[in-house]
Amino acid sequence: MTAALEASSSVELAIAERSGWPESRHLGAAVLVDAEGRVVRALGDPTALIYPRSTLKLVQAAAVELLGVVFDAEETVLSAASHSGTPAHVAVVERMLARAGLDASALRCPADWPSDPAARRAASGPQRITMNCSGKHAGFLAAAAERGWPLESYLDLDHPMQRQVRELTAQLSGEQPAHWGVDGCGAPVPVMSLVGLARAVSHTARGGTVLGDAIRAHPWAIDGPGRSNTVTIERTGLVAKLGAEGVLVLVTPAGEAVAVKVLDGAHRATTPVALELLVREGLLPREVAEETAAAIAPATTTLRVAF
Repeated sequence: MTAALEASSSVELAIAERSGWPESRHLGAAVLVDAEGRVVRALGDPTALIYPRSTLKLVQAAAVELLGVVFDAEETVLSAASHSGTPAHVAVVERMLARAGLDASALRCPADWPSDPAARRAASGPQRITMNCSGKHAGFLAAAAERGWPLESYLDLDHPMQRQVRELTAQLSGEQPAHWGVDGCGAPVPVMSLVGLARAVSHTARGGTVLGDAIRAHPWAIDGPGRSNTVTIERTGLVAKLGAEGVLVLVTPAGEAVAVKVLDGAHRATTPVALELLVREGLLPREVAEETAAAIAPATTTLRVAF
């Protein structure tokens, strides 16, 4: 498949009901692969192309690790995080930069407000270090400093740091990305298939990997207290990583992986759909999935999977 995911290659994934009446319907595609990367179940066309957005951070962080950067566990998680900008998150990013002899002025991500409500109220204004991708950027900078590569241009597609990401993405996904665009933080992001994405994150976030073990040990760091990914990891032991525009990946300790893309970009359906795929294959107890979905869902809306 070389075409973008569209309505004709999607299926109905979930239905949102209010007071017992259907209100909204979410189309998209999803895939579950086993630890060897074989497709176990697909919804819609898993070979249709999408931007993985921040789910790619699980690969980008692995690329940083392969370049010889040694972080502690919390720093490792922040290198893959879409964090909420709490003081605890910021302190870890500052520590990552300090390891490379740098400070926040070296970051090239855009300035943004913290998404954590308390941190936002306390902030004097948007900053680069409170932008949710600042940990990933600190990882890129640490790798560039470790290798003696230019720092100012670390986001350029042809920078050695980004070449490492490109090579690892192709290797782990089993496909050559058809196109590279620019993510919201300024970093290169590929177009790739859902099945390629699932295979790639399976390799980087299963149990026994540095990144996967760190995320499971410090779920607060990947997202934020009470937030979707953190709650999912705490309750299930899965690695969970959202990406903008309705993308989500889940990885089991054994290496099975789910990748979901909701066509309209909404996130309401991503976690329930991904969890249900694992339940249907006996990889997650139903009660755990239902309790997790309920913990992150709006109280007045019932989301029912449609497969």
